[in-house]
Amino acid sequence: MAVSVAGGVRPGKVIEVENRLYKQLIVGKEKLTQQFDDRDKQLEDLANKLEVERQAIKARMEEQAKAQNALKRISEQLSVTVMNGLEHQLSSPKQMLEQSGLVESQVLLLDLLLNKDPDLRRIRPLVENISWLYTDLVNLINSPASSHRRPQRSEVKVTDIKLVLNYIGIENLQAVVPYFCLRNWLPAGNANLVWTTRKLWRYSMMTAIAAKALAVLHEKDVALVYSASLMKQLGSATILNASARQFEKTWGTWLRETSAKGDKHLYDAVMASEFPASEVFAKVMSHGEQLNWQMLDLLEFENSKLTKLLKELDFNYHFSEFSPESAIVAKASCFAKVLLLEESRLIEPQEKRVMFDYYEFTEQELIRLKAQNYRKLDLV
Repeated sequence: MAVSVAGGVRPGKVIEVENRLYKQLIVGKEKLTQQFDDRDKQLEDLANKLEVERQAIKARMEEQAKAQNALKRISEQLSVTVMNGLEHQLSSPKQMLEQSGLVESQVLLLDLLLNKDPDLRRIRPLVENISWLYTDLVNLINSPASSHRRPQRSEVKVTDIKLVLNYIGIENLQAVVPYFCLRNWLPAGNANLVWTTRKLWRYSMMTAIAAKALAVLHEKDVALVYSASLMKQLGSATILNASARQFEKTWGTWLRETSAKGDKHLYDAVMASEFPASEVFAKVMSHGEQLNWQMLDLLEFENSKLTKLLKELDFNYHFSEFSPESAIVAKASCFAKVLLLEESRLIEPQEKRVMFDYYEFTEQELIRLKAQNYRKLDLV
């Protein structure tokens, strides 16, 4: 008879499977097609071109022992330099907050949307002062897919923020504002992280959709668990952003220096050196969850329901001791991990059973989750 692992100390197998998913997201070479409204689709060609160029240089250098040694040495030095810079930043949550793009007005807006009856009069000025969010919401309401929310036969573009918010409605704002916030916090404009960002974005949205479904099923706070499931990736996104900037800065400087020296072997070695994904993955696993709430604390939102929930998830209580809302976020995250690992054939049936056993899934929950559409965020 199998021994149940339900709800107690998180077993090593559960930790291993969860880490496996993040490793696939950050280190894996899988190229994901566009998901949801991906902002970096224009970088695909650049990312593919950079990869082809690196592989061609590596193939050429491998034929020469001297060049091969130079590639190994430069790649290691570049990785150490980048990770030392990242480690310095990670030692100060305040520095990471500055890297994140997260500001007080964004968190206040997310907090206001968690109220039982959100006040649009308080929400409106916050949206107006977050330029990228204002643009995203205006584009949303004026897109052909959203035309049913505006007056029929309206050909005029709606730009007045009061009208935009009224047409979207509170329930949809509770869905799209956290959605746009996470999209803005994820790495953008960096060819080295196109596929990583796309995979992390997809995993985040799958988790949020699953959390929303479970909250509805159990009649819990839908807005809270949905927002928390997206905010759960804030720390990971911040570390990826910081490491990508550190890599681009160092890599670019070394390329210019070796080019100026006219040393083709060294230039090629720098050019072929890749982003240190494995090392960054380790930092995401060791610091990501903690950064989620540390940055909110620094913005003086330590009493926010979001902050408290994210702290609970980080402190690794026994699952059976989680609050109902934290348990829903943890279950949703687990279900999304299992789906993605199954898709990549990186999980065994027995491991799947251990995951579902530990997180105490009921048959009703699994039926509800399997019925969801994880390719699209549905609005009312």
